[in-house]
Amino acid sequence: MLNKNQPTTVHLNFTSRLVAGLFLALLGAVMFTIAFPPYGLWPLAFFWVVPIMIALHRVMPARLAGLALGLGVGGFFFGYFRGMFEGFIFMEFLPLFIGIVAALIGMRERPFHARTGYRWFVLQGAAIWVGIEMIRGFIPVAGTWGFAAYTLYMQPWLIQPVSIFSIYGLSLMIMLINYALAKMVLSIIDRYWVFDQSDCPVQVKPAGRWLAAIGLVLAAWAALSLTMYRVPEPDLQVAAIQPGAYISSQADNEAISRGLNLIDKLTREAAGKGASFIVWPEGFLPFDPQKKETDFFIKLAADSKAFLVIGYIVHTEEGLRNEATVLSPAGHFLGVFGKDHPVAFAGETSITRGTYPTYETPIGTLGTIICYDLDFTDTARKVARNGAQLIGVPSFDWPAIAHKHYSHVVFRAVENRVSMIKADVAWDSAIIDSYGNIIERFVTIKPGQAVLTGGVPLGNPHTLNMKLGDWVGWISMAAMGLFLGFDFYSARYRHKK
Repeated sequence: MLNKNQPTTVHLNFTSRLVAGLFLALLGAVMFTIAFPPYGLWPLAFFWVVPIMIALHRVMPARLAGLALGLGVGGFFFGYFRGMFEGFIFMEFLPLFIGIVAALIGMRERPFHARTGYRWFVLQGAAIWVGIEMIRGFIPVAGTWGFAAYTLYMQPWLIQPVSIFSIYGLSLMIMLINYALAKMVLSIIDRYWVFDQSDCPVQVKPAGRWLAAIGLVLAAWAALSLTMYRVPEPDLQVAAIQPGAYISSQADNEAISRGLNLIDKLTREAAGKGASFIVWPEGFLPFDPQKKETDFFIKLAADSKAFLVIGYIVHTEEGLRNEATVLSPAGHFLGVFGKDHPVAFAGETSITRGTYPTYETPIGTLGTIICYDLDFTDTARKVARNGAQLIGVPSFDWPAIAHKHYSHVVFRAVENRVSMIKADVAWDSAIIDSYGNIIERFVTIKPGQAVLTGGVPLGNPHTLNMKLGDWVGWISMAAMGLFLGFDFYSARYRHKK
């Protein structure tokens, strides 16, 4: 008699399986891409891996299964980075490189889980993803772009535990949910269909236990986040000046005069709205304000009764000084911060990097970072460790990254419990409080002028993340190494046996 519980063998030819698998992988890539800004379909971040895993472990022919992970991950980075780095050859080919690495990892995924009965499927998948995120966080041309956690930048109620577990903790939770769902779906598929007789079936009960356990983790995370979340009362008014232009290093005296008149007008407008901390863009000036036009800046600060964060660049024989200084209403330049992470793929240098000054003032302890520093977790953390309660972020973006870059500020603010003000030259400026609430923002793909003002609380930079750093990332990277070692060991042991 026919066993009603016996799964049905699926008869598909090689080409059909290849096409269907690649379609599923591409579907996963599209889902993850549109989870990020500017699309903002953030719930997709929790299950974009599912179609890729179905393709990798069941639909694709076994010897080509790695292509599913390669297309899924590489396709996501192609969609995410598309148009962002035109003219930078390495960056344009980065999605292809990432896709090749993912395909090589995918070639070992299916046989590894077949050997181990899918016991480690959820932990191994999440650990490798977050471990690679951690490695990317050290690479000057990569940084934290495309981290899974960034999909939730508009959900402050759900991201508060990053002040404990870091952004890597949130990425880990997102990927654990993805892989738990994927394992459950694979177990359901295996209950009814067989694609390859040699496949090790995933059992429903263990998959269900994993899904329930990760569901409890998500519930605990959400409960903790809601407990921690606040919309605090503001302590002071701040402003971000987006002038829509800057003073070129080739500018003549007339052009310099026009630029100074523009920044004067916008700064006074912000001061008229009560701002006592006003941030200008990165590199707005092509000279050191402590050396040139100094009286102009001192008078502007005095008239505005505000602390001014002034971004400027100075070309020297040794390299570029990309710096920000804070000028007090009393006319004192409080110190200089040199950009910590110059944009290496664009050939930028920063010869004064490596110090993280903060300034105790009547309005709070102030600090600065500059633009690309946002894309790494360490710089804001070092400034916060030095006591900063409020961080000004001069930036000089370009239109292709405008809808993504300001979202990074949200996580640097929550990680360290400091309010942050990003002032861009023309594209994306934002005021973010210490709980990741976006107080004001102006984002455009055409050069735009804006004066953003809003009230923010002074931060309380005493988070576990600030003290321990990216500790979840380190654990994930170590777990990734253990799983890779286990993979090679188990393959060698099985071969000998």
